[in-house]
Amino acid sequence: MAEGLSSDVAAVRTSVVRLDEEATKPSRSLWGEAFAYIRKDKLTLLAIAVLFILTLSCIFAPPLLENTLHLNGNRTDVANRYKPPGYKNNILGTDQLGRDQLVRLLYGGRVSLGVAYGASVMSLSIGLLVGMLAGYYGGFVDDLVNWFISTLSSIPGIFLLILVSVVFSPSAGVLVILLGLLGWVGTCRLVRGEVLSLKDRDFVVAARALGAPPRRIFAQHLFPNLVSLLIISLTIDAGALILTESALSYLGLGVRPPTPSWGNMLVEARKFLTTGTHLIIWPGIMIIVIVLCFFLIGDGLRDALDPRKIR
Repeated sequence: MAEGLSSDVAAVRTSVVRLDEEATKPSRSLWGEAFAYIRKDKLTLLAIAVLFILTLSCIFAPPLLENTLHLNGNRTDVANRYKPPGYKNNILGTDQLGRDQLVRLLYGGRVSLGVAYGASVMSLSIGLLVGMLAGYYGGFVDDLVNWFISTLSSIPGIFLLILVSVVFSPSAGVLVILLGLLGWVGTCRLVRGEVLSLKDRDFVVAARALGAPPRRIFAQHLFPNLVSLLIISLTIDAGALILTESALSYLGLGVRPPTPSWGNMLVEARKFLTTGTHLIIWPGIMIIVIVLCFFLIGDGLRDALDPRKIR
C-alpha cells in the first residue's frame, strides 16, 4: 500500500516538474511557429528548393553552357535543325532554326520568371498602398477606390490585356509594367478588408490617441500585420502571372520572338509538332513545374502563418 502511494506521489512530482518546464520555456512568435511548421512540411520545402534552383539556373547557367559546350542560343544552324536530344552538345536538341533548345529554355526562363517576379511585386506594392489608404481613411477615399475597382473589374481581364497588348506591342519590360498595373485589384481588396478590421483594434486606437501620424501607424502597426497575407498573395500571383504570360504568347500578344520566353517557345513548337516533337515538351514541363511550385509554396505558407492552426 505504501509502495503504491509513493509511486503515485513520484508520478505527480514528475508531472509537476514537466508542467513547470513547459511554463518556463520561452514561447515562440508567430514567425517562429511558421518556420518550425515549414521545416516539417517536406512538400513546401521541396517546392522552395526546386524554385530556387531553377531561378538560379536561369540566371547563371546560360553563359556557362555557352562557354563550356560552345553553344549559342541565338546563332542559327539550319543544317542541324530538329535534332533530337543528345545530338552532339545539344542536350535537349535543336529547334526549327538549329538553335540549342536548352540554352534558349534557360534564357526564356529569365524572361518568364522576370515577368512573374517583377509584375507580382509591382501589383503587390500598388495593391498594398491603395488598399491601406482606402481601408484606413474610409469615406470619400474608400468610395473612390471601390468605384475604380468595380469599373476595372467589370471589364473582362483577358480582353483588357489583349487591348493593351495590341496598343503597346510589349517587350518583356513593358509586359511587366502592364501586368503590374492591371493586376493589383485582388491584393487591394484583401488589404482593404484586413485594414478595416485592424484600424479599430486597441493598439491602433491607442496610437491615434497618442498623436501618431498616419505614416507611423501604417509602418509600425498595420504593415506588420499584413506581411503574412502579402507573402501568400505574392506567391499565388507569381504563379498566375506565368500562366498569363503564356496565354498572351499563345494569342501572339506576349513577348515577341526572337526573344525567348516559355510561352512563345511553346506556341512556336506547336507548329512543328510532327517534325520536332521534343520542342513542345520542355517549355510545357517548365511552366507546369514552376506554377505548381508557386502554388505549393503559397499553400504551405498559408497553413504556416495561420495563427488559428494548432501546432
